[in-house]
Amino acid sequence: MKRNLFIACILVFTLSAMAQKGTIKGRIYNAKTNEPLEFANILIQGTAVGSTSDLDGNYIFTGVDPGFKQLVVSLIGFETTLSPEIQVQGNQTVFIDIPVNETTQVLNEFVVKRNINAKRIESPISVISLGVQEIEKSAGVNRDVSKLVQTLPGVGVTDPNRNDLIVRGGGPSENVFYLDGVEIPVINHFTTQGSSGGTIGIINPDFVQDISFYTGAFPANRTNALSSVMEIRQREGNKDRLQGKVSVGASDAALTLDGPLGERSNFILSARQSYLQFLFDLIGLPFLPTYNDFQLKYKFDFDKKNQLTILGIGAIDDMVLNLGIENPTESQTYLLSYLPVYKQWNYTVGAVYKHFSENHFDTWVLSRNMLRNSSFKYLDNDESKERVQDYMSDEIENKFRFEQSYPSGAVKFSWGLGVTHSRYTNDTYRKIFVGNTVKTLEYETEIDLFSYQGFAQVSDDFLDQRLKLSLGVNFVSNTFNKNMNNPLNQLSPRLSASYELTNNWILNGNIGRYALRPAYTTLGYRDVDTRELVNQNEDLRYTISNQVIGGVEYLNENNIRLTVEGFYKHYNYYPLSVEEGLSIASKGTNYGQVGDEEIVSKGKGRAYGVEFLLKIMQWKDINLTATYTLFRSEFTDVNDTYISSSWDTRQLLNLIASYKLPGDWNIAGRWRFLGGAPYTPIDENLSTLKSAFDITNQAYLDYGRFNDLRLKPSHQLDLRIDKEFYFKKWLLNIYTDVQNVYNFKSENAPAYTTQKDENGNPVVTTDQAGNERYSLRMIEMLGGNILPTLGIILKF
Repeated sequence: MKRNLFIACILVFTLSAMAQKGTIKGRIYNAKTNEPLEFANILIQGTAVGSTSDLDGNYIFTGVDPGFKQLVVSLIGFETTLSPEIQVQGNQTVFIDIPVNETTQVLNEFVVKRNINAKRIESPISVISLGVQEIEKSAGVNRDVSKLVQTLPGVGVTDPNRNDLIVRGGGPSENVFYLDGVEIPVINHFTTQGSSGGTIGIINPDFVQDISFYTGAFPANRTNALSSVMEIRQREGNKDRLQGKVSVGASDAALTLDGPLGERSNFILSARQSYLQFLFDLIGLPFLPTYNDFQLKYKFDFDKKNQLTILGIGAIDDMVLNLGIENPTESQTYLLSYLPVYKQWNYTVGAVYKHFSENHFDTWVLSRNMLRNSSFKYLDNDESKERVQDYMSDEIENKFRFEQSYPSGAVKFSWGLGVTHSRYTNDTYRKIFVGNTVKTLEYETEIDLFSYQGFAQVSDDFLDQRLKLSLGVNFVSNTFNKNMNNPLNQLSPRLSASYELTNNWILNGNIGRYALRPAYTTLGYRDVDTRELVNQNEDLRYTISNQVIGGVEYLNENNIRLTVEGFYKHYNYYPLSVEEGLSIASKGTNYGQVGDEEIVSKGKGRAYGVEFLLKIMQWKDINLTATYTLFRSEFTDVNDTYISSSWDTRQLLNLIASYKLPGDWNIAGRWRFLGGAPYTPIDENLSTLKSAFDITNQAYLDYGRFNDLRLKPSHQLDLRIDKEFYFKKWLLNIYTDVQNVYNFKSENAPAYTTQKDENGNPVVTTDQAGNERYSLRMIEMLGGNILPTLGIILKF
């Protein structure tokens, strides 16, 4: 009977899922004027299936097989355009509006080519587009945008459990992120203040239409980036009916709703709640994280010439200590001894207004973002005892930006201006060990700051469109000191060039100068003795990076892309820690904050290397990607000596594959190799000193031997299997994702704890100078466990 019931269930699922087709709807319009384009030809890429837009620019495809699709739009007098990737699902309608740019060249023949990765003329090199398929189906990613980006060329990994972006040897604070044109400082839960990393991505993948990730050759309208710019474009809500999506994974559950709000507006709304703390408690981990996030997009079309987009994104994060563990292990005791309690929340809200004219369009962006970061720690984790640490800081920014773009015509031109008002507060209390003395660092800071920016970019093509050139320049400044208030000190020109050798081979290059403001934590730091803003002097400047990139690219009509790129980045005025005598480039991948110390902008740095990318898309339902990066990353110390940064792993390799099986099955895999990272031995003399160790319950590093040692290389295999079931009014997607399939144990820098006597008390001795000292014991720190995930996605 049980067997018959099981067979019956399988038959119901199979019959219900058969012959379910999807629909694609949308609008083709002039990117410059927003006017509809009639009689445009639209093809589903790789097929002969076509459609034509009507008088209002609308088109429709019906009876489309489920899967990931892209559309090719062609029309005399306009550039042949490739749409972002969309996912077609059975008995569902997907909407995609496609802007098309005018061209001055008459098309004598319709040819679709170079359709794997459409690029802007401003950035022909060092940019990769990520589509819906990679977000939804990649192994080891769990639909996390930040983790997906870590598979790209030149992007390093610090820890499999973190989302830090280490791009081409630069620090994790050198990246910026934009969501539909609104800058969002925080894209990860439990973010590191003063940096960009965290543990789990905040961005809901159900909102994402596509991602452009720049590792160099940044457009002039994107400031304060030295290593990467991430542009995330969100889709619009369903224009026909209200629909929903429920996603349940190993650590959280999410609900997404989208649909129309009248004839001229639509929305997408989501909320996510984690239950990771229950799982961590069940398996006996010493910390219990909880996270929640929310996301909203609302689009309103006043008419064909004016539109408004309102968006919001926010997160609430808490991490408490699991003090109820019975008979904790040595590693658990070590973590409980130094980890504080973290509480954090953040949000970004913004409005984007677009006005279309006959030959250009204007974009007005108004936004506000806030981060509150707090943590505290008591002696022996007992709140009735002395405070060891108590920290609370707010970062608030109100931003306005105007841009005007002329996307078509003989010359493409854009310009813009922006202003930001920042408010930073900090209430710090912590014990520190300075000059063989325990001191209390206690201060309050409140800073109001104005920042300014402007840009212009002009682009054109020559030699029958084979040569493309783009010249851009921007400036940034702020009112913190005279050096940074002078925009000429941060004037940042850049030049991009692209030359089409043949129909398949392209030479690309870029040279540019880029500037990055110091972190707010640095601006607001006060001296331990004088309580003065110790960094408010002319020794603090914007970090400047001069970069050169060159490469060759091969593309063909069969969806094969091969690129080879070489890069060189040179840094000036990089922040140096006065206490450590080292660049802070190697910091920013731990919980809490970075940059709250005395700084001088006298450091230098360099990162250089070569990257290889091979991408084969939709070859007999197989997708293959291989990336390899060989590089060096070095920064100077106080003696102007170049030392390997903590990201100098030398090699990065990713092998990625996916295969669409019959019956709506999909299997994906990723194998990753990471060279050994350098690390610093401990200062045994300082670390064994009882008065010093009791402050942090951690060993102190020997900065005189910074990064003298190196870990062993690491590697990991991830696998994912998906199965989709289509029903008349809803669909079900079940997947399993297994990270670190063969349970590789990666080596981490060792930790140190105190030796215990037979009664479990620390062993204490007295040296000849009368100082009490601990005997330390090394704990081997190995990372990596098999991490299976079962996920369910229900769409209705």
